[in-house]
Amino acid sequence: MALVVIGGHSRNVGKTSVVTGLIAALPQYHWTAFKITQYGHGICLRNGESCHCATDDHSWAISEENDRSGESDTSRFLVAGAVRAWWVRTEQGRLAEAMPTIRGKLAASENVILESNSILKFVRPDLYLTVLDPATADFKRSAQEFLDLADAVILHGPRDNDNNDVVWSGVSLKPVAGRPVFHIRPPEYVTTEVVNFVRDRLPGGPNHRVH
Repeated sequence: MALVVIGGHSRNVGKTSVVTGLIAALPQYHWTAFKITQYGHGICLRNGESCHCATDDHSWAISEENDRSGESDTSRFLVAGAVRAWWVRTEQGRLAEAMPTIRGKLAASENVILESNSILKFVRPDLYLTVLDPATADFKRSAQEFLDLADAVILHGPRDNDNNDVVWSGVSLKPVAGRPVFHIRPPEYVTTEVVNFVRDRLPGGPNHRVH
């Protein structure tokens, strides 16, 4: 099974667009796609609304996407060609509680592409790509924590941009120094170079590495 993780330094930097682009470009992998969302306390993960539950029963939830309207991120996974799509919601810091169920669904999948940073605490993917957008100042702690695990960077900006010139306050990009950098210009989030890089490093590819 191939396992690809797509992360990013903040919301709305194109993570879902990268996932859908790879699903569409590599249909032969029959992807099962996951999106993991972590919320603050006080949100009922069963219905996404404010909650004052007296128990921990609603600290995480997983649901399968069946809508193909393309209106939600997981629906976009299906529209792109995913065989199945799952949305995982957990409270901040409680992803571990959902992992036994997630692992069961991973084991039942042919190949998996997963949108998350924090999942890297629990799995060793064949490939981890991180999406960075210099126009977005926020840099999530989870993205910083796993930056050194990135196999490549997908960077918003001109192709002649040098990623060493990209600066976030209090964040060093030294962990990805020397890693491949793929420059993108939305609405194109997945270039031919990105697709070839991913294909070459998946199981069976010439540059696949065994972890």
